[in-house]
Amino acid sequence: MTSSEVAAQADTYARNAHYRRPWYWYDWANSAFVTTTGTVLFGPYITAVAKKAACPGGGDAACTTTLSFFGVPLSPGSVAPYTVTVATILAAVVLMFVGAVADRSPRPARLLGVFAWAGAAAASAMFFVAGANWQLGVVLMVLATVAFASSQAVYDSLLCRIAAPDERDTVSSRGWGLGYLGGGLLLALNLAFITVGDSIGVDQAMAARISMLSAGVWWAVFTIIPVGGMWRLRGVERPEVAREAGAVGGSLRQLRDTFGELRQFPQTMLFLLAYLFFNDGIQTVIGSASLYGSEELGFKTEQLMTLILMVQFVAFGGALLFGRVAGRFGAWRTILASLGLWSVAVAIAFFVPRGAFTTFMVLGVLIGLVLGGSQALSRSLYSQLIPKDREAEFFSFYQAMERGTSWFGTLTFGLVHQFTGSYRWAIIALLAFFVVGGYLLSRVDVRQGIVDAGNEVPRVV
Repeated sequence: MTSSEVAAQADTYARNAHYRRPWYWYDWANSAFVTTTGTVLFGPYITAVAKKAACPGGGDAACTTTLSFFGVPLSPGSVAPYTVTVATILAAVVLMFVGAVADRSPRPARLLGVFAWAGAAAASAMFFVAGANWQLGVVLMVLATVAFASSQAVYDSLLCRIAAPDERDTVSSRGWGLGYLGGGLLLALNLAFITVGDSIGVDQAMAARISMLSAGVWWAVFTIIPVGGMWRLRGVERPEVAREAGAVGGSLRQLRDTFGELRQFPQTMLFLLAYLFFNDGIQTVIGSASLYGSEELGFKTEQLMTLILMVQFVAFGGALLFGRVAGRFGAWRTILASLGLWSVAVAIAFFVPRGAFTTFMVLGVLIGLVLGGSQALSRSLYSQLIPKDREAEFFSFYQAMERGTSWFGTLTFGLVHQFTGSYRWAIIALLAFFVVGGYLLSRVDVRQGIVDAGNEVPRVV
């Protein structure tokens, strides 16, 4: 980049700096859905509903009857991971178009609001999943997950407009940190509600439904802050493309060009491949933790919510800590170190004895420390490897492999459980994702990738 281009970008970042505070709040808003519904309640709840459908006379863990979904036999215990798999495949297709449209949107915050409120509506409707109606839960979770991923692609791309390269690790980490606080706060309220539910005449199933409803409402209400606060933030205008092809046609042309252009950035492609593996492992561990704890280790819902709550607040500190570490050693090295710790955590989880809640809590501390840092720094590192003014489109590729949309991991977890009948073998199978992802990430030449993308190289890479 020339000195005049660097100066112009610095001026843009300075003018957009006031958008950071409302930007942070979208992490706060959507983390309620990720934590309360996606991480804690959906897996065990939809599994219980599916078991009731398979074995109306007593849907407990001993039920071996399979369900049928369009003629495909399903184990009730595999419904939750398979649901995430379907949602991911659909999101991967949808997100390609979302990115193209978002980059052409003159007001990206408005598009963020559309996706966020659509997802919040589906998340709130989870309240109506009751009895043996597991199919409704599957459909709503798919819709909420696709909308969440779409809104996140738009949201992530805005990081490139509000923070300079040397500031992105810190800004991204603060967003993730605030998200962990928001998700943890609502989870604490829901934990208290579920704990006292029986004493006020609310059974466990109804308490879970109300808690999932609260996550959707929280998501919708707090999205008002980022959408309103960034309402005037302008996107990238390409009037010459719009005149030639129209809004939809221009977006499709841009999408086609991006697929071809991606090959010009081999380091970016290698990072995405690495991210596909290690983030699939992270997301599957997060999404399956409550299922593993309830079905394999025999923990109650209140215990699992306490565990996830603790992880949320530890992750807040972990995100800020890893942001500081990255400032000294670089995001790339810091992420590699975190993947080593993730591998250790998965290996320990395999050996946790049934009912050993204290051991599981200690493991949760380790996961919390690396959780926030690995996710926040992956986002900021990727933002350095993509070309200017194509952020949303390139982040759509990234978001297809982001939290809650991994499918290799969930498919592996579901298949291993279905064939072995054990969640222990399902969780240890995820170790391969961290090993392969870490190896591929170690091969990425980050400095060269930043230069190839035409971006300013940060002080510490």
